[in-house]
Amino acid sequence: MNLNQVTLPVKDMEVSTDFYRRLGFLHIVDTPHYARFACPDDGATFSLSLEVDLPDNNQHGAVIYFEHQELDAWVAEIQQRGIQFEQLPTEQSYLWREAMLRDPSGNKIKLYWAGENRLNPPWRVERKYSE
Repeated sequence: MNLNQVTLPVKDMEVSTDFYRRLGFLHIVDTPHYARFACPDDGATFSLSLEVDLPDNNQHGAVIYFEHQELDAWVAEIQQRGIQFEQLPTEQSYLWREAMLRDPSGNKIKLYWAGENRLNPPWRVERKYSE
């Protein structure tokens, strides 16, 4: 099994699709109410869904993460495209390096590099469902 698709609510499809193209994602489906993007490195996808009743400040608890080994260079490239960050790349106590920003609809985005620590942190536990 593999998680490969997440859909984010947006209030303005044109502004939002432009934002994600400026982040470097490949825009592969485009309709007035739905857009899908592919990640350039591994083919994972995510999408946007137009939500006309979305509050102006869509600051819910969901966070979407995009990983890139050359995080600092990626953030610098994105900044040159006029995108503002709430937090520049910072070492976290959980051994990830993260930058944080929001899309035009208020969705929280973290750009990060965790390397081996994403799947194998020093505190990893291995538990499976058992009946």
